[in-house]
Amino acid sequence: MTIEVQIKIRPECLQPAVSWMEPTGAEIQEVIRLAGFSGRQAADFLGLADKSGRQLRRWISGDAGIPYSAWAMLCAAAGLGQIWEC
Repeated sequence: MTIEVQIKIRPECLQPAVSWMEPTGAEIQEVIRLAGFSGRQAADFLGLADKSGRQLRRWISGDAGIPYSAWAMLCAAAGLGQIWEC
């Protein structure tokens, strides 16, 4: 049995860079899930050097901030639109 948890993405996280608020770890994790990516797939999609998903885990845990560009690409892949054009 699989339990699916859905987290609402705050509107302020779906804005162009000038007015963007950084997402929480739960929001990052939800966007990766919505995109249908595993950690390795997301790392590959973003062109991260470390394909193990370690950097993604750092973003999700809050140990490092996610760059706007990475967030925007993940949002587009998840079907949330091209947030840089809002």
